Amino acid sequence: MYRLIAIDLDGTLLNSYGEVSEENMKAIEKAKKEGIEIVLTSGRMSTSVLSIAEEIGANNYIISGNGALIYDLKKDEILYNQCISKEKVLKIIRICEENSIYYTINTEKYIISKSLNYGLMYYYYENSKKAENKKTKINIVEDVEKYIKENDVGEVTKITISDTSKVIFTGITKKLSLVKGINILEVSNMSRKIIKEGTEETKIQYFYTEITKENVNKWKAIEELTKTIGIEQKEIVAIGDNVNDLDMIMNAGLRHSYGK
Repeated sequence: MYRLIAIDLDGTLLNSYGEVSEENMKAIEKAKKEGIEIVLTSGRMSTSVLSIAEEIGANNYIISGNGALIYDLKKDEILYNQCISKEKVLKIIRICEENSIYYTINTEKYIISKSLNYGLMYYYYENSKKAENKKTKINIVEDVEKYIKENDVGEVTKITISDTSKVIFTGITKKLSLVKGINILEVSNMSRKIIKEGTEETKIQYFYTEITKENVNKWKAIEELTKTIGIEQKEIVAIGDNVNDLDMIMNAGLRHSYGK
């Protein structure tokens, strides 16, 4: 018998418009009636994951930042924390700035960037459909490095870099791979999202990768959570669509992936 379902968000639970389909909602309700724990496991920050968890009634635990954090929703506390040190964050920022590459800093408070672009533009669009207390907070600043040095930005779960040119993108990932103590997600596909305004649709396509602390992934976070709630590996179902889901998909008792 399966007792826990770990579900990725973007490209899996959510459609291209960032919505939970009626079909997925019905499947979740059925699982919950059978006493199965639903745990959202996402690269997003906790506040963004939380709004979707509330929507589907997954009210116990969430995993955010590609496995950097486990959050206990009932106790309102972090159970597991594997975030990037400030020293490493500043080093990565300098590399991105020196090579004119777009990046965002994902913290537990907000997403920090110099401009709205790529995936951040999609989050901005999502916010237009959400209540104020459920919006993903975005902080646009002129000098990200200076801002982080001078302010308490909270835990940094991941850093995202993006570009429309595969040549430029590949070059920057090679330089970042020389930084010790971090993990760079190997993403070969373009990210494709759709922003819908009335009858008009805008497609956003770009190459991206996500940087976390070394040895951080969704499966390690799931393992830590199962120690707390007493669920065995064979009792876990994992559903995902991308390389950041691979570890949990390969290790779960039952796995399912959606190829792009």
